[in-house]
Order: sequence, then structure tokens, then C-alpha cells
Amino acid sequence: MKRSKTSGAAALNRRNFLKTTALAGGAVVFGVPTLLRAANLNSKLNIASVGVMGKGQSDTDHCNSENIVALCDVDADRCAKQREKYPDAKFYQDYRKMFEAMGKSIDAVTVSTPDHMHAIITSLAMSLGKHVYCQKPLVQTIYEARYLRELAHKSGVITQMGNQGSSADGLRRAVEVIQSGIIGQVSQVHIWTNRPVWPQGIDRPDGADEVPATLDWDTWLGCAPVRPYKKGVYHPFNWRGWQDFGTGALGDMACHTVNMPFRALNLAYPFEIEGIALGAMNRETYPLGSKIRFEFPARTTDIPAAHPTLLHKHNTIHQLPCTFTWYDGGQPDASAPNGHDFSNKPPKELLVDIEALQGEVPNSACLIIGDQGKIFSPDDYGEQFFIKLNDDKKFVHYKKHPAADETIIPQFVPRNPFKGDADHKQHLEWIDAIKRGKPELCYSRFDIGARLTEIMLLGCVALRAGKVIEWDGPNMIAKNCPEAAPYIKRENRAGWKLS
Repeated sequence: MKRSKTSGAAALNRRNFLKTTALAGGAVVFGVPTLLRAANLNSKLNIASVGVMGKGQSDTDHCNSENIVALCDVDADRCAKQREKYPDAKFYQDYRKMFEAMGKSIDAVTVSTPDHMHAIITSLAMSLGKHVYCQKPLVQTIYEARYLRELAHKSGVITQMGNQGSSADGLRRAVEVIQSGIIGQVSQVHIWTNRPVWPQGIDRPDGADEVPATLDWDTWLGCAPVRPYKKGVYHPFNWRGWQDFGTGALGDMACHTVNMPFRALNLAYPFEIEGIALGAMNRETYPLGSKIRFEFPARTTDIPAAHPTLLHKHNTIHQLPCTFTWYDGGQPDASAPNGHDFSNKPPKELLVDIEALQGEVPNSACLIIGDQGKIFSPDDYGEQFFIKLNDDKKFVHYKKHPAADETIIPQFVPRNPFKGDADHKQHLEWIDAIKRGKPELCYSRFDIGARLTEIMLLGCVALRAGKVIEWDGPNMIAKNCPEAAPYIKRENRAGWKLS
């Protein structure tokens, strides 16, 4: 990996200062009283949770060091136990009514709903000056990702996307190791997953079931087109595979599994994306398997210098073009529990060393190939990884590989200082950033999380458009495919819009 010294430290520092000042100034425009309320590090925040079961349950519980003042969920019956856990929290089924009644007493909000409502709820919270922790994928469409990213800058609120592997020391170490050039120029990234583990490749069922009295179905649908309620088909979990509500396997897992190489390789806008469906691809659900190719151009990245001086605080690394290939699911198999055979993986010749290391090829993993070696991560977060340089006989855990020792590759990515599992640590990082008024403390703030989500959702666009996409990233246009426009920016149902 080519490096060059730069003496632009003063300019970089000025840009960072202006960026921080702009963030703080945005709070004045939006009228954010909660930034002042949260200035006391010893005070507790008033947090409201929208979507309190499933992932929303842990999102709420991980914030219980603060005051949980409101719970909002469309299904009053399903969240009964969570309501009992927080008896002092007021309960609502409609987040709009919650903000109307309690807006002045809420400092921050967690959003853990189905994908299609993330941006609608989050943008309202941000426009009201509320700090937001929103689950991955941050949004359902590319336009929404760009919208929330820009809104975060304008509003000055503290944000975090819920891809909890971001808080892990191992992921941050992987970023340092790769950017330090240990495996040289990276030309290929391969990531595969066992998802989907919910129904996909199916059409909409006929008929309608009676809506339970405790479920607000209209609010659950939100910005999506109206359709009949069908028991167990969409709510509470199987919505992920439906194009109106979820983002398929790619949206569910890429914000986790692509997170580490995305950061390490500074992946920006790809110029070409191709999506190939395995099995049926219709207008209702994503397929049972897909192979998606992203082509990224050459890039430059500034990283802190190992031995900084007054005029030399950063090194510029030059990264060559890179192909990233995503694999999910497999070939349709009606006898399998998930409807597919888990066969969709990289070519076998790329997996020989992985099989030798683990005895088998895992159903979910990440492989990064450079001209001087390879890095393999067997977990969804990139927290654990193994290194195999060209002269090595096998993969070695990064903590035992001599080339990755901290005396050779020093730390330059700040570590999350909190205790607990990765999920809890990421929430505590967000809470701490709010109290300190420092958005940069959130490693997956929307400025970063929205970029990752925007790139990954291009795979969903390519699958739905059914052709190779030539992408103009800055302008969010598929240059060769105008029919992709509805998948880039959704037409919301009347009465539901971004704030």
C-alpha cells in the first residue's frame, strides 16, 4: 500500500474545527434545548424507546442507566412484560402522539422498528432536537440515508447506528492493521452470510385476517402502501424479506459484516453494481439467495502518523480499485428449514486456507485479499480476525501474529472505554457522547453509518432493477437505469413523510 507524508495538518485541524462548529451551530437553528439539559455529566438523560420488543428490548435495556420515560410500540400485548419492567414509563402505540405529549421532557430516542419506518421516525426525532440511536440498517432507501446524514449535520444532535460490532476492540484493531498495509493493496473482498432465516422468494398471500385489538396495524404500515393484515406473515418478525418493509439479507447483515472492511478500505461510492438472484425474484420479496458485485474506484485515506510531528500528523495511503462480492442464502431447497441450502459462498479455491483453519467453511464470514496476504474474520462483527501473509503457511490469530504487534503497528483508532458486551458498550458510548456534547465519540454516528447503509442498499436496488447499475454516487442516479429511481427514493403513503 503506497504511503506519502502530508504536511496539511493545520488544514485538516481547521476542517475538523469547522465541522464541529457547524454541528454545534446546527443546534441553534433547530432549537435544541436538550443539548443544554444534558451538559451535566452526572445528570440522567430522559430516553424514549420506539419499538420495544425484539431488538428494541435490548436497546431499551442497554439504556436503563438513564431514565426510561416512554415506551412506544404498535403491539400493546406483545410488549406487556417490557412495560412491567419500566412501570414509570408512559406507554404509547403511536410515536407521533408520544412526541406531541412528551416532546419537551425527552432528551433522546432509540428507534428499533421495521426498516421502512426508521427514517420517518428518526427524522422527526432529530427535527425536534432529540439525540437518536437507530437500529441498522439505518434506513430502507438510499435517499433516506443521505437525508439523515445531512440532517445530523444540520441539527447537531448526537447519533449512533446500531451495528454494535463497531464498539469492539477487535474491529478497530482490524482497521488499524489493514490501513497500515500489512496485507498490501486489497483487490478483493468476499462476504457471505447464512441469511435469510425468514421467508423470501414468495408472493403476497391472498385474503386477510382480523387485526388483533391490541395491534395498531395502520401505524405499523406507516409510510408503506396499505395491505391486509395476515397473521405471522409480516409482524412481528418476517417483515425483513418483504420489499415494502425490509431490506432482505443484505440490509439485515451487511451493516455488521461489511462494517470492518468498509472502514479499513475507506469504501466510498461504487461505480458499478450487479445483483444476481438465486431462485425467484418478484415484486414482493427478496430472493432466497443473491450474489452482488460492487466495483469501487481507487481512493486515498488519511490516517494518523505513527510518529507525528508538528507539521506531519497524518500519512496518506493510496488504495487501488477493489471488487467487493456479497453472497447470501443459497439455491432453493424446499426441504430445508430456511428454504435454501446455504451453498452461496465464494469460489472453493479461495476457501482452502479457511477450511484448513476451522475444519469447515462457516456459513457466515469475511475474506479480504491483498497482494501481500489475506485477512479472514469468522464472526459477523469483524471482532475476531486471522492473518495469513504470503510467506505464512496458515492463518494466525491477529493477537499472535508478529507482524501485527502493537510495537510495529501502533494504535491510532480510539477504543471504546466502557465495560460489557459490544451491544451494551455501543449504547454507553452514545450516552456518553450526548452528555459530553461530542458527536465524534460515536464510532457509528450517522455520518459514517449512513454512508455504509447507502452503499449496501445499492445491492437491493440492483436486485430489484434486474440489471447492472452504473452509479453516480454524489447525485444518487443510476445513469443507465432510470427505472431504478423508485427504489432509490420511495414514494411514501400520503400523510407519512420525512421531517
